Amino acid sequence: MKALVSISPVVLLTVFLLLALPVSAEEKNEAGFKVWLQSLKQEAVEKGYTAELVDKALDTATFRPTIVKADKNQPEKKITLDDYLATRVPDWKVRQAITLYREHQSLLDEIGSKYGVQPRFIVALWGNESNFGKIQGNYPVFSAVLSLAYEGRREAMFKKQFYAALDIIRDGHIGIEALKGSWAGAMGQSQFMPVSFLNYAVDYDGDGRKDIWTTPADVFASIANFLASEGWDDDYTWGRQVKFVDGYDGAHSGFAKEDFVPLTVWQERGVRKFDLSDLPAAGIKASLIMPDGIDGRLYLVYNNFHTLMKWNRSSYFGVSVSYLADRIRKGE
Repeated sequence: MKALVSISPVVLLTVFLLLALPVSAEEKNEAGFKVWLQSLKQEAVEKGYTAELVDKALDTATFRPTIVKADKNQPEKKITLDDYLATRVPDWKVRQAITLYREHQSLLDEIGSKYGVQPRFIVALWGNESNFGKIQGNYPVFSAVLSLAYEGRREAMFKKQFYAALDIIRDGHIGIEALKGSWAGAMGQSQFMPVSFLNYAVDYDGDGRKDIWTTPADVFASIANFLASEGWDDDYTWGRQVKFVDGYDGAHSGFAKEDFVPLTVWQERGVRKFDLSDLPAAGIKASLIMPDGIDGRLYLVYNNFHTLMKWNRSSYFGVSVSYLADRIRKGE
C-alpha cells in the first residue's frame, strides 16, 4: 500500500490564494458569470426587487464574449466625413425619409408642436438610429448589459442599465423575451439604453406602455422628449457649413464654453457662409467644428447641435443627422 503524500500547509495556502485571484477579462467565462449573477441577485433583492422578477431576468442572461469583444474593438475613425455621410445618408435613405415624413406628417406635426422640436429632426434621428425601425438589434438586453458589467471595466455603469431594464419589465412596457437590442443594450426604434428609456420614453398613445419598439407615436414622442429635455429650441436650426477667408486658420474650434460665441465674432475672425457671403448679423451663438481638420468640411453649429451631441458624442453622427434633416426640409 502506497503511503499518502504529505502536502505542506504553505503549499495549500499558495494554491488557495492562486485560486482566489481575480479572473482576468480574457479568462472570464459562463461558469464565472453564473457565480457573479448570484451575488447580483442578492444585491437586486436588497434593492427591493422581487426574487421572482430577478430570477426571470437572470434566467435569460448568458455571458456573451462576442459582446465584450465588440465593445473592446470598436473601430477607430478611419474614414472621412464625406465617406461617413455617403454611407449613413445615401440617396435611398433620403427618399425613404421624405416618404415617411409625409406619411406620418400629421402625427409628427402634432408631436413637434407639443415638444418644440422640428419634425424633420425627429425623422432624421429615427432614420440614423434604426433605419426607420427596421434595424433594432437582436441581442437579449439582459445578456448584453450583464456581459459588459461582468467584464468589469464599467461594471457600475452597466449595472445601472440592468436595474433600469428590470424597471422596464416590472412596469410592463415589454416582455422579457422580447427585450432585445444592440450588442451594447440600446433598444427599440430610438435605440435608447435602458436608463435613457426611463428618463425620456413617452407613452404618447396612452395605452399604458412606453412602446419604442412598435408604436410610431411613442417612438416619435420619445425622440422629441429627449431633445426638448436636453435644451432643443425650434426657433433655430442646427448650424451651417462655412468657409474661411483672410487666412483664418480655424483657431477656437471645438465645444469649449468660451468658444461658443456670437456669429458676429466668427465674422470678424474670417468665417463666411459656404457661398462666401457674410454671416447673418445676428446675436445667435455658435461653435466652430472641423471634423476632418481645416482641409475637410467646416461648420458653425448652434445650441441644437450641442443637444444632438448629448444623444451621441460623435460629431460625425451629429452632422449626419443634421444633413438628413436638411434634405428632408428641401424634399430632395
